[in-house]
Amino acid sequence: MGSSMKKKKEKQKDFQKTKLKVGKTKAKASNFTDTSFKSKAIVMGHQSLSTEAPDVIQQFKHNLSLASSRSDKQRKDALAYLTSQLALDPPVNPVGTAAVLTKLVPLLSDSATPVRQQLLKLLRVLPGRDVPPVIEHTIMFIRAGMTHLSSDISGDALAAMDWLLDVAADELVTCPGGWVRTLTTFCAVMGWAVASSTKGWTAAANARTTLKPKDAQNRAKQIATLARFLQAGFRDEVAAEPTSAQFWDNLYRMPRSGNAFEYLNLFVAQRDEDAEMYPNKEARQQIFHKRFLDAILKGIDQAKKEGGVTGRAAVGLEQVLAKGMKDFEVSTALDTQDLLDLW
Repeated sequence: MGSSMKKKKEKQKDFQKTKLKVGKTKAKASNFTDTSFKSKAIVMGHQSLSTEAPDVIQQFKHNLSLASSRSDKQRKDALAYLTSQLALDPPVNPVGTAAVLTKLVPLLSDSATPVRQQLLKLLRVLPGRDVPPVIEHTIMFIRAGMTHLSSDISGDALAAMDWLLDVAADELVTCPGGWVRTLTTFCAVMGWAVASSTKGWTAAANARTTLKPKDAQNRAKQIATLARFLQAGFRDEVAAEPTSAQFWDNLYRMPRSGNAFEYLNLFVAQRDEDAEMYPNKEARQQIFHKRFLDAILKGIDQAKKEGGVTGRAAVGLEQVLAKGMKDFEVSTALDTQDLLDLW
């Protein structure tokens, strides 16, 4: 009986309808993560949401910090925003012109051309009366840009020099190093060898002098800016006649500057002609005649032979020299450093 029942069940299997599984799911990967769970809340650290945008002061400071970003586009956009705020009437500048210049003027040697071009636009909207307090810091980076190996960077730095001559020419030629070091930079850019401060030697300019400008327009621009610089240095001082009250006030009034007698070089171990201040026209004429006159005259003669825009610029520089040095008399008196050398 048991055998017959077994056979009957085997026969019934032949007539049973099998269920076919359609759309069978693919096997799950070994690194599968189940995300079918539900959470009532998601907490993200260090995030704050606000319905109000940051105020203008915070936006200005934020964009000022973005000026040192690694992204060229971020630097350019930050400078464009700062330019738009400084161009308003009244301008928006919560940190002051000195802080803006200190932060941004190193970008004169930036490798991205759009960044440098935007910086030049920003410089033009700064109030000129606020530039003198940081002129020594500013001219240092302008000189560095002028002697850069890239002719594009050098040209933009020269444009910044033109801006500085527009807003603070008198302070430029009288600040420490503003006269001699800037003249040395101009001669280095144009490849004119100048006399060294060490007696008995001559020093040619550095490796930048062996590079020629791309065309005559660049050389003419350099000569024209040099002429403007010399014109500012050789300008006659106009001193108003003081009244009696002003005389006694100036005599007994305490100086406002931190080092009012810095130009006397009373507290330095050794005088440095390059970093020294030349506060008057006669002092500037004296050091110019001693260090730069021969080299610049030779450079003018060479530029005049080239003709074209370069020759015309050289003629203008020659006229500035003739006018600025016509009242100069070579002094035969020995200065303090000469006396120390003889002693």
